[in-house]
Amino acid sequence: MQKIIDISPEIHPEVAVWPGDLAFSRSVALDMKSGDNLTLSSINTTVHLGAHADAPNHYQRDEVGISGVSLEAYIGHCQVVHVQLPRGERIKPEHLSGRKIEAPRVLFATQSFPDPDNFNEDFNSLSPELIKWLAEQGVCLVGLDTPSVDPFSSKALESHQELHRTGMRNLEGLVLSHVEEGFYFLSALPLKLKDVDASPVRAVLVQDVN
Repeated sequence: MQKIIDISPEIHPEVAVWPGDLAFSRSVALDMKSGDNLTLSSINTTVHLGAHADAPNHYQRDEVGISGVSLEAYIGHCQVVHVQLPRGERIKPEHLSGRKIEAPRVLFATQSFPDPDNFNEDFNSLSPELIKWLAEQGVCLVGLDTPSVDPFSSKALESHQELHRTGMRNLEGLVLSHVEEGFYFLSALPLKLKDVDASPVRAVLVQDVN
């Protein structure tokens, strides 16, 4: 038997977005509750919403948008790793406490962005050294339960740039508080949005259970 674990936050008007970015909103054109024959609506929002995948053109000029990114990285075997370090710090290889990376996709649970509806700036992020080290272990995708792989105050986006240098893909905004360390099958496919700098994903883990 298999168990599906949802690791995406619920999307609604109060879900937190990066300060200054466009919050989620929904407009209803037709509504069965008002007597229409069907319900029809549209949404307006940042594409860096909830659980999402960045495209290379988010952090590199003249790079491809999310529709031009190969899908292989976003689906397959992954490893969830729990880390504990002071708020605001970047995760470094030494924070893994000797744990081996044994899957091509790694998701870090930091618990430093505990409420998807309330933005806190002191979340944990990734160090460029960690991304380089993960790439050397054969990792093709890294994800975490915070809004960014870089700190809130970073303008140079060193970890994003290291993602580009190594060709690694990333997921941000995951919810991992209910997920134990271990190995899973990840599915987090982005939408095929032409030239767009990111895409929301419905990220899930599949676990074999006896």
